[in-house]
Amino acid sequence: MTRKPDLPRPIQILDKALTWVSLICGGATLIFMTGYSVWNVLIMRKALNSPILGAEDLLILSLVVIVALSIPLGARTGAHIEIEVLEARMSAWFAKWSMIAVKLTGVILLVFMAWRLWHAGGTANKFGETTQQLLISFEPFYYLLSASAAIYAVVLVLDIWQLLRSSRVVTLKIGGAL
Repeated sequence: MTRKPDLPRPIQILDKALTWVSLICGGATLIFMTGYSVWNVLIMRKALNSPILGAEDLLILSLVVIVALSIPLGARTGAHIEIEVLEARMSAWFAKWSMIAVKLTGVILLVFMAWRLWHAGGTANKFGETTQQLLISFEPFYYLLSASAAIYAVVLVLDIWQLLRSSRVVTLKIGGAL
């Protein structure tokens, strides 16, 4: 992660937190998925002809964790798709304010999504929302996705703040010196 000297302190803190949480939690989840898949498929299924019951449930839930961790980090690094067909033909003023309007719409949608995911987490046990084989409740995963959407909304608010200050968004660069 390379830091730009013109980034405000809240954005620097968010960048550092997103990077470390993604590295540690995402890395641990990927290590679990790899090891568990190899153990289940190569050893238990192929060698011993006795696959682990519920392995697919755990792997699917691990994928949910990976997605939840990647959404806000992807937003901060600029990895999400943007279609900029008309931007070259727009005035700088119109491009800036249309980007602010789009990001503000995104904030509203993400806040609504976070609220509804949080609500779904609260009712998951009541309605029996569980995995098929191990009956693991979806409740904590709804909460994780809700937090992910809320953090994405914060990222968009900080993007709007950057646009208002300097007419551009400085994204997080990963792969440089920490």
